[in-house]
Amino acid sequence: MKNSEKFSALYFRDFRLFWFGQLISLSGTWMQSVAQGWLVYSLTKSPFYLGIVAAASTLPILLFTLIGGIIADRFRKRNLIILTQVLSIMPALLLGILTDLNIITVYQVIALAFFLGTVNAFDMPARQSFLVEMVGKGHLLNAIALNSAAFNGARIIGPVIAGLAIAYLGLPACFYINAASFVAVIIALSLIKNRGEITATSKGFLKDISEGFNFIKAQKDILYMIILISVFSLFGIPFTSFLPVFAEEIFQSGPRGLGLLVSATGLGAFSAAMILAIKSDIKNKKRYMSVSAICFSIALLAVSISKVFWLSLIFLVFAGWGIVSFLATANSFIQLSAPDNLRGRVISVYSLVFLGFTPIGNFLIGILSHSFKTTNAVSVSALICIIASILFSVSDSRQPSHKNNAGIPMPRL
Repeated sequence: MKNSEKFSALYFRDFRLFWFGQLISLSGTWMQSVAQGWLVYSLTKSPFYLGIVAAASTLPILLFTLIGGIIADRFRKRNLIILTQVLSIMPALLLGILTDLNIITVYQVIALAFFLGTVNAFDMPARQSFLVEMVGKGHLLNAIALNSAAFNGARIIGPVIAGLAIAYLGLPACFYINAASFVAVIIALSLIKNRGEITATSKGFLKDISEGFNFIKAQKDILYMIILISVFSLFGIPFTSFLPVFAEEIFQSGPRGLGLLVSATGLGAFSAAMILAIKSDIKNKKRYMSVSAICFSIALLAVSISKVFWLSLIFLVFAGWGIVSFLATANSFIQLSAPDNLRGRVISVYSLVFLGFTPIGNFLIGILSHSFKTTNAVSVSALICIIASILFSVSDSRQPSHKNNAGIPMPRL
């Protein structure tokens, strides 16, 4: 099969099963995210606790995802993902039962969010590095793009279903439905023939982790990507947490306006994923990433200074397109560059800086917002992202090709 075919990854039976199971499960995950936020605010009436729960769900990624990368290289990835999906049922089911019995407390929600975040810290490196084993290197970007499309499509579907479920079935129903949605992906994974390769043996914990970092350090192109992703996670991506401030204080548009702002970002992200899925491959990845990174950064600056609601919606579409275009392309390049025995650990570093740094970014922008206006804080953050994007775009990529441990020339941007 040619990798120029539209949606080429879906021609692979294993990936097709995986993708449709993912779409169902992610819709349930977004349902739970909406319901959990509503539950926490209903219990506390405090934005502070919303932040605590969000931090509890992402802090384990910062703490444990590097260990998850080691495990992804040592064990069969399909079996690991099945285990993480089974474990993910538990917090959803407990939230449903405790809420149903009206004995839920915010501290229980925090504890369950931390547990689920820990599961995700081990799930992500295995899941990301399993894609190339299902579809091959020629179709990896398409698989990543389709995965991103499923995630952002579920971000549209899940909250809508959650709103209807809360209104007509009650809050616990969202948690029960999410628990049931994991069954779909478990069944799909059980039907997949490819179980994933065991690509590495242990050389000791510190040695195993250092091998992944040493590889990234040696590959300058990848190092530059990781640095730019770190900047985006600290100063760019957290802007979505502050959209309620824009809706309320800048546009006086209330919950409806907030919904439109969030949807505009999601629309841009979904369109980016679909464009990549249709294109199947990007020949000049460096140029594509440079354009998308600068687009995201400039759009973020435009959002921070805009006083016109409909213009902000357009800027948010471009911001969503830019960040997903950059991240999906960087993800595929990093995975294609990494040798098989290091892929889990290398992608765990990607997951660490992409998601693990975001809570720190929320904290940093929160401090700036407290000292200055939120719009000024986002403007400063956007300027940092613009500078980093320009430096990335002019970085010297004309280096001699490096080789991986197998002696195969590394793909160039």
